[in-house]
Amino acid sequence: MFITMPQLGETVTEGTIVRWCKAVGETVAEDEPLFEVSTDKVDTEVPSAVAGVLSEILVAEGDTVDVGARLAVVRTDDDADDGSEPAPQERPSPAAASAPAPVAAAAPSEPPARGDLAPGARVTRADVVARIEARERPLARRAPSSAGSGDATVAGPVPVAGAGDRLEPLSSVRRATGAHMRRSIATAAHTLVVMQVDYSRVDRIRTEVRDGFRAREGFGLTYLPFVARAVVDAIAAYPRVNASVGADALIVHPAVHLGVAVDLDFEGLIVPVVHDAGELRLRALARAIQDRSAAAHARTLTADDVAGGTFTLTNAGGYGTLVTAPIISQPQVAIISTDGVAPRPVAVPTGDGHGLAVHPVGNLSLSFDHRAFDGAYASAFLGRVVELLETRDWSQELG
Repeated sequence: MFITMPQLGETVTEGTIVRWCKAVGETVAEDEPLFEVSTDKVDTEVPSAVAGVLSEILVAEGDTVDVGARLAVVRTDDDADDGSEPAPQERPSPAAASAPAPVAAAAPSEPPARGDLAPGARVTRADVVARIEARERPLARRAPSSAGSGDATVAGPVPVAGAGDRLEPLSSVRRATGAHMRRSIATAAHTLVVMQVDYSRVDRIRTEVRDGFRAREGFGLTYLPFVARAVVDAIAAYPRVNASVGADALIVHPAVHLGVAVDLDFEGLIVPVVHDAGELRLRALARAIQDRSAAAHARTLTADDVAGGTFTLTNAGGYGTLVTAPIISQPQVAIISTDGVAPRPVAVPTGDGHGLAVHPVGNLSLSFDHRAFDGAYASAFLGRVVELLETRDWSQELG
């Protein structure tokens, strides 16, 4: 039986084999870990779908292949009974692989022109690399100046490393993240709405319960769970932000499955999902977010832990950001970024007008898909999130 690359998340298109848990010739039981795979969503051990003997490994550790690609052959009892075995993937014969057609090698600095290769000649990888490098070397070119009075020198692209440069190959996570973000930009009509939040009421309750909360839960109470709680409550009033765009239809989801982005020590980003977040009060929501974050850093998330998100919350505020324009995670239609909270002067009502006071203030940035709804709806939703953060009696949420 062929073992194939599984689908580990709805947007995952490829995976990298990190480690084989079994060697060729070893017995594997059904549901016993067979290999470890890394994707832009999750690193996980994949169990064998059948019991048998691992008779062939088709993909080496470190190789990245598409979902559905054949990875290995496990010979089962059924295979032994009928005397058959799955045919291995076709591979080029050694003779074919080692006998290139005769062609004069071009010097790296002077790659063959399009017409230099004889019909039927074999183009090698070196030929292609040499041609790209020659075409894209940073040769200065002349271009008209904006004023129209003379020429300006414009440098071309620099795709090759120079002396002293350090090469850091893009990991599978970086490549997959980039592809997913580019696909989102090409798909959704991104629009940004930003509103300011006065966190005075949130800060007050955080100060009151800080020590007791940490002693009971084992972690600190940040601003993030408050924002998450306000978001899921605001979605109840504005459900179209918790949706996906289908074929000429907006698919509105009844349950809020909240994705919370987690940075993995600057090596990548993963978005575990708090399923049915709308049913959780503040303390339970804070605990769920902490558990998902801890599992992400420990690399123990499962495929189910990163699947099914309907709305995403990303938090760059710990670095003191002012305004962030996040990219929507497809097929969702909206994502909120929490930016830095800092003491700032604000106008507060007094008996005869307004005065100045220093309060903890930060921005919330909402990116939304203009295909799903308009700015008025997005602004009303974000305004409701702000209202809840600024006016709710949060002491009732914590007990």
